[in-house]
Amino acid sequence: MFDPPTIAAIVTTFLLAGAVKGVIGLGLPTVSLGLLAAVLDLPTAMALLLVPSLATNVWQALAGGHAGAVLARIWPFLSAAAVTVPLGAEALTAVNPALLAALLGLLLVIYALVNIAGVRIALSARQATWAGPPIGAVNGILTGMTGSFVVPGVMFLQAIGLPRDMLVQAMGMLFAVSTAALALALQDNDLLSVSLGAWSAAALGPAAIGMVLGQRLRRRLSERRFRQIFFVALLVLGMGITARSLQDAGRMDAAGAETRSLRGVSGRSPDNLRLRLRLPPNQPD
Repeated sequence: MFDPPTIAAIVTTFLLAGAVKGVIGLGLPTVSLGLLAAVLDLPTAMALLLVPSLATNVWQALAGGHAGAVLARIWPFLSAAAVTVPLGAEALTAVNPALLAALLGLLLVIYALVNIAGVRIALSARQATWAGPPIGAVNGILTGMTGSFVVPGVMFLQAIGLPRDMLVQAMGMLFAVSTAALALALQDNDLLSVSLGAWSAAALGPAAIGMVLGQRLRRRLSERRFRQIFFVALLVLGMGITARSLQDAGRMDAAGAETRSLRGVSGRSPDNLRLRLRLPPNQPD
């Protein structure tokens, strides 16, 4: 299904994404999706991240001893984030895929800039109660369209005042339920084949190795400094994906216009067709 250079890119991507998660505790879906979208079409990239994302984030959601308390705080947000994923996924078969990839790049840019600038929004318990479902719905739609789980969901979780350990579990819950919903949505849209599922399962190996290496590096690196480097790199990656995808969308639109023009020509009389195509009068079409 994939040629050797693409396989090497997939393995390297999940090693790196796992290492990032091992160092700072997050980033595996974001890094893997961003890098894979640079070499594969977006639906394929989304399918490949499913098993590594689900496995690592289920563990993150359950570890820490606060799962019940966290779930009691955020279940309306989580529910909305999950049930709206299929709505967004409808775009995968109806919208120019290059435009969706450009949207992914834009979301990565926003996420990176918010973290680089240290922007934090504080919501009271009352505000979080009414804001959670609509923010979750927006997050779910964007997840279905792009495979990205972070905007605006992670910013909401950061805004509701959870202690760090509970925040980590809450993000694990968001990523886990979003991944599960995305898998079902891709399957419903015939974008998740058995072979892609097998490749996604195989990608769990390099992701796990990367996490172990990242956890070892964590003891030698400044987590704060690494986070800064990570978000700057994510900013550059997102800008690159956006620029390239917009160029691809322009080329696809131009090709589509040319095809429509040729179809219009083919409906004309043979003499007019020869004239438009500058063919000799007796040359067969």
